[in-house]
Amino acid sequence: MVDSQVLRRFSQEHSDTLAAVLCGMLVFLGWWSLHIGWLGWALLFLPAAYVIGGYDSAREGLTTLIKEKELDVDLLMIVAALGAASLGLWREEYYLIIDGAILILIFAISGALEGYAMGRTAKSIRSLMSLTPDTARVLLGGEEEMLPVSQLKVGDEIIVKPGELIPTDALILSGYSTLNQAAITGESLPIEKTVGDEVFAGTLNGFGALQLRVHKSAASSLIQRVIRLVEQAQTEAPPSQQFIEKFERIYARVIVVTGLLLVFLPPVIWGWSWEVTIYRALTFLVVASPCALMAAIMPTLLSGIANGARQGILFKNGAQLEKIGKVRAIAFDKTGTLTTGNVQVSQVISSSEYSEDEVLKVAAALESCSEHPIAQAIVQGAGTDWVRGVDVQAIPGQGIVGLVNDEQVFVGNRAFVQQYVAQFPEELQQLVTSLENEGKTVVWVAKNPQAERGTIVMGAIAISDMLRTEAVAMIAQLRTLGVEQIVMITGDNQRTADSVAQSLGIDRVYAELLPEDKLNVIRQLQQEYQTVAMVGDGINDAPALAQASVGIAMGIAGSDVALETADIVLMADKLEKLATAIELGRRSHRIVTQNIAIALGFILLLLINNFLGNINLPIGVIGHEGSTVLVTLSGLRLLKN
Repeated sequence: MVDSQVLRRFSQEHSDTLAAVLCGMLVFLGWWSLHIGWLGWALLFLPAAYVIGGYDSAREGLTTLIKEKELDVDLLMIVAALGAASLGLWREEYYLIIDGAILILIFAISGALEGYAMGRTAKSIRSLMSLTPDTARVLLGGEEEMLPVSQLKVGDEIIVKPGELIPTDALILSGYSTLNQAAITGESLPIEKTVGDEVFAGTLNGFGALQLRVHKSAASSLIQRVIRLVEQAQTEAPPSQQFIEKFERIYARVIVVTGLLLVFLPPVIWGWSWEVTIYRALTFLVVASPCALMAAIMPTLLSGIANGARQGILFKNGAQLEKIGKVRAIAFDKTGTLTTGNVQVSQVISSSEYSEDEVLKVAAALESCSEHPIAQAIVQGAGTDWVRGVDVQAIPGQGIVGLVNDEQVFVGNRAFVQQYVAQFPEELQQLVTSLENEGKTVVWVAKNPQAERGTIVMGAIAISDMLRTEAVAMIAQLRTLGVEQIVMITGDNQRTADSVAQSLGIDRVYAELLPEDKLNVIRQLQQEYQTVAMVGDGINDAPALAQASVGIAMGIAGSDVALETADIVLMADKLEKLATAIELGRRSHRIVTQNIAIALGFILLLLINNFLGNINLPIGVIGHEGSTVLVTLSGLRLLKN
């Protein structure tokens, strides 16, 4: 048996959708009943469709009228629908009641889509909140006690064990570890942290236990600021939305005023009878109702959404399908978007005495004893044919030392290895400097073969986050499509960012950014280019995705928050589909423009003929519904690739 509370919660969250579905079923039943001659049943089903489908629109329209003294399309729709129903009952032309019901159904569907879009904000915030633990391990009187994060105070000392999430922003009092900050800052490699460094809530602790001191309230933490930024960005109405709302009210005002004038002026000026005047005024309300205009837009956008879904592009609402076609600038996150997000051995260089394979296998012999991400990349790159080191000792933040085949081996950064090596080969130094300038992390390998000359350098291993194979072609394709500005915004360091941008042909780079900095860059781009898209995959991208005119997330690599916040999702992480989405958006814009012209042309033609008395109500309805069918079929063209 289904829990009644579950049903109640479902009905509350999906009330708009339920109303649209029930309205559609009742309209169909009413039409079918009228078609087979069951008038009584038709007059039962159709009024129910009016009430269920039009309740929210009537309430909103009346609220706007009473509180804001404004007319909107919601109220106009109700007036037109009731006018058609009244005229149908008066003249016993019951198909007019169906015309009004269809008008209400169209608006009910539109309301359901709007409700879905608005519900994304709450889901995004819930996903953000889940990134941080609810409790923290606090030191009280020398003993550990679990307390809610909300009760933490500045000055509290907390313990974070290996593999745990950091509960709040804090400073390290003791301990050393690597922290995966990709979800917050977008850095491709875990960052080494030691005494005095700041750690952020929601980041993942690595191999070391940390003792932290809270230096700011939980509400002021970086992750909480991200949450507030997402809320703010998603509730800000873009200029295009404000224009649409203004246009709707002007349109409704003109139609209502014109309808009233058609009731009172013709008898006075032209001597029309009241019956003819009312008949033509109601016909005016029917032919001037925005059915065709609504059908000019939604079927086209829904067809485009279906087309995109077949190609692995998820558009979360129709408005974003239109906007993506108008994009003039695109900002990309780096890690996980333009790159794979997984560090790998990109190059091995060796001295003249050793092969690259020997360098890699000797390094793997020691690194196999470490859980550091760089160590794991080296082990993976070396394969399986190597001997595990013994007496291995890690020196935090520097490197690792041990015995391989009874020879002492040193693996680590230059400063660490330099302590044991008298001289670095000059040719290797030049190559390593070049690799470091490309933003790659370099690990040196040296060993002491127990010979008189002492410790010697075997070579060096370059570690980097690899570019997506399709990224270069995708950037070139975007330029071919006429995108004016392509930007990279990342939390990674400037040198790495510049190297990736140069490889891809991106001229404008913003690096070492926190989430709020990314949002500010998007705002700056919007001032320059108006319609701006943002492509990202992490929680650190969520505010920028929400602020952008079009937020685009990677479907596989993307975090839950990025997927919830974004307007478009590339389901298979195929960057080349971004160009497809832009082309689809441009096609939809062209078809919508054509359909609006057709719809307005029909309305104008019908209005003129109604005024001249050349059409009766049935002809007006046929013309009105015919234009609706025509633009609907036109919109379905977008189903084709």
